[in-house]
Amino acid sequence: MPENATEVTAAGIARLAGVGRAAVSNWRRRYADFPQPVGGTGTSPSFALSEVEQWLRDQGKLAEVPLRERVWQAVAGHPAGAGRSLIHVGCALLLVRDRPTAWLELAAAPDERMAALLPQAMEHVLTARLGPGADGVHRAGAPEPTGVHTAGAQEPGDDHTTGSPESARVHTEGAPESARVHTASSPEPARVHTPTPQDLLPSVPLLRAAAELAAGIGAGQTFEFLLGRQLDANPRQYTLTPPQLAELMVDLAEPPKDADRAAREQPVRSVLDPAAGTGALLRAVGGPAALYAQEADPALAALTALRLALAAEGPRRAADGTHRAAPGPTVRTGDTLRADAFPELAADTVLCHPPFNERNWGHDELAYDPRWEYGLPARTESELAWVQHVLARLRDGGTAVLLMPPAAASRRSGRRIRAGLLRRGALRAVIALPAGAAPPYGIPLHLWILCKPEPGVRPAADLLLADTSDLSGPAPDASAGPGRPPGGKAAGGKTPGGGRERFDWPAVRSAVLDAWRDRADVEGVSRVVPVIELLDDDVDLAPARHLPRPASGGGASGLGEVRERLTETLRLTTGLVPPAASPAEPAHRPLTTVGELARAGALFLHSGTAVPGSTAAPVLTEHDVLTGAAPTALPPTGQEAPGGAAADDPVLLEPGDVVVPVLGGGTAARVVDAATAGAALGRNLQLLRPDPAAVDPWFLAGFLRGTANHRQASSYASTAARLDARRLQLPRMPLAEQQRYGERFRELAAFEDALRTAGRLGGQLVQGMYDGLTDGTVTPG
Repeated sequence: MPENATEVTAAGIARLAGVGRAAVSNWRRRYADFPQPVGGTGTSPSFALSEVEQWLRDQGKLAEVPLRERVWQAVAGHPAGAGRSLIHVGCALLLVRDRPTAWLELAAAPDERMAALLPQAMEHVLTARLGPGADGVHRAGAPEPTGVHTAGAQEPGDDHTTGSPESARVHTEGAPESARVHTASSPEPARVHTPTPQDLLPSVPLLRAAAELAAGIGAGQTFEFLLGRQLDANPRQYTLTPPQLAELMVDLAEPPKDADRAAREQPVRSVLDPAAGTGALLRAVGGPAALYAQEADPALAALTALRLALAAEGPRRAADGTHRAAPGPTVRTGDTLRADAFPELAADTVLCHPPFNERNWGHDELAYDPRWEYGLPARTESELAWVQHVLARLRDGGTAVLLMPPAAASRRSGRRIRAGLLRRGALRAVIALPAGAAPPYGIPLHLWILCKPEPGVRPAADLLLADTSDLSGPAPDASAGPGRPPGGKAAGGKTPGGGRERFDWPAVRSAVLDAWRDRADVEGVSRVVPVIELLDDDVDLAPARHLPRPASGGGASGLGEVRERLTETLRLTTGLVPPAASPAEPAHRPLTTVGELARAGALFLHSGTAVPGSTAAPVLTEHDVLTGAAPTALPPTGQEAPGGAAADDPVLLEPGDVVVPVLGGGTAARVVDAATAGAALGRNLQLLRPDPAAVDPWFLAGFLRGTANHRQASSYASTAARLDARRLQLPRMPLAEQQRYGERFRELAAFEDALRTAGRLGGQLVQGMYDGLTDGTVTPG
């Protein structure tokens, strides 16, 4: 294998072939000629991409590697690392977009000639997009550069003055020490540079392929795709802000509905993100805006600058007929709290997703910092330090939106600062999001909306508190049939199972924006609370404390209807109780297996890969099968199905299909009816599609649920059991006899659904009575 050849993991092979990772593991065991690992570890080996591609073609499992996968594998396997190769690609994509003619001329040259000419062309577009000083030197008398800068540090031998930002957007190998980049928190240099010809030579094939991909989907989308893959492949290295949440935070920064028309029509002129990360928040800003960002990691700051530059509009024709690029983002490198890169900035808007629970944020050295207008934050209150930093960088009357952990609203160590924010009218809203909105996904995070107090203007006398934690899915319709609440949502408005796959962003977005712009009291969702009520010993601003959730069953007025429906359901359930069982000797019947029936053509097997939101059709999930819920319907989000399967080509259910979960060790099977038909088959589900002339679906589903049958067909790991549907057994019977068994199994399923509905309604009634008796809306007599 050639040195520095591109390598690919098992997950990458699965994407190339459009299968799950389990299939790749199976190929390695079954085929002696499968390529041997060339790197990685014993638990996560890597393989030569060229060998894998050839093997897949020889086996007929791959006609051609999709271009986007080829480009990504080249990025992931680049000898300089994925991060450096993404910088190369970003620079090239800027050239492709802003100077397409120059790129075509360069691409026509041989690889070595192209690598020699690219740096100068790249420097030209980088200077146009990210400001002057492309050689790394901030020229005297020139405007301050707008690329990636560093704040505050100085290395021995440098000619820069400590505390003054220096240009760090580009650096050419062999350049003088004055071109080095320094982070504010460390004396060690960190480099972000325009690649040299030697750097670019291994990247030339990658750059050609990336340009080809950009010709189809655009330069900006190409970089977004590659950066997104890099973030997905290294989830623990980055703190991500989901794009839907970023868009919501941008919308919250707009003037509320009661603002005057001129204020609403005024575009956002300057937007700052002092903890930029991957640039997701600034990427969501629309319209004309001057974008400012600071990030402690120099490599990540470079990627963010390229991302924002590629997301901006391309060059426009000026009055003199020339094409000129719009000003690019201003991205600086450094520790924001210790060495603020924008000490004189007064931004119109600040968007921030700060790091949570930091102890080493500079408490001791920043004790006398002028930003602490509301009090010195405790060592454990790093989030309140970010809140005050954000306020210090706003213009008077400017708006900031921060993503905060819920503890920041109630920790006793921060009550004095929270009280100061309330008294001066700086904090305007605290909004609780459902768990799953952003990492850490198990915690219901908060959005804080702040406004810089204006001199001479009376502080606001109230605070908006909103709680959308119950809005992760559409509210249930209690009138739905037994065991079939629409959308698969459980009683109380919560989405069963929770998690990102179940998150209904449109419902949450609508509720949050309505609460903020209307500032009205909505039962269980929002309340405008006078500040005087909050200034107690705790100054607890958690919305859940001040917004009691609506009583189960719709309050006291709805308990009568719930009771009537429960009574009717119990009456129906009584009628569905199975007759007394007639004991008999164990039957010794000839058996067959699902695998044998599949080989004989009596039924077909399919595995599910879809997740809610990955397709326009509703998705029948594992949870829906286990609870008897309807398929989960969420708006498409473009999410890829696990294993690289195409999200737009799911397995669609048909009436008479039998669906069984493959994980968990429980006995469950569901026969697809007309209401469920058309839904996509979700992940961790196996579909059995019987030939109705040979196998009765209810007979099949009933025998699949036998405990002994499941036990012999399951394999067990240390933490989970996995069902091999092909090993499930069925008795050999004529179709008429199957149908007799199937009718009894159908009656049992109806009884099970009725019991499930009765349990749900009973739980609503019991909790509603408890709530009514305790809050005084129901009397005991």
